[in-house]
Amino acid sequence: MEIKADDYAVNYEEKDKTLYFKGSFMMNGAEEYAPILNLLKQVADKHVNGDPLTLDLQALEFLNSSGINTITKFVIYARNLESLSLVIQGSLHVIWQVRLLKNLQRL
Repeated sequence: MEIKADDYAVNYEEKDKTLYFKGSFMMNGAEEYAPILNLLKQVADKHVNGDPLTLDLQALEFLNSSGINTITKFVIYARNLESLSLVIQGSLHVIWQVRLLKNLQRL
């Protein structure tokens, strides 16, 4: 499963149970992020058997406010899947990722 454009990519590696985010996400609004949110939900729905699902944001260079909103919506969605364990990986060297992960942890 993959969504790919010139500036970004999201791909799911089933063997790793990991969604990898790469590039810069600068789309406008929820409509343009809808395919990504749908992919995240589709993958999460497959992993309600207790296997952890990882979102790897380490190669994500930029995420605008609409993208942050999309990730937040997904975390709230995942939180309601009682048997899903969600792990989000970011880089300590990317300041916005540190801030985002702290905020997501509060959810």
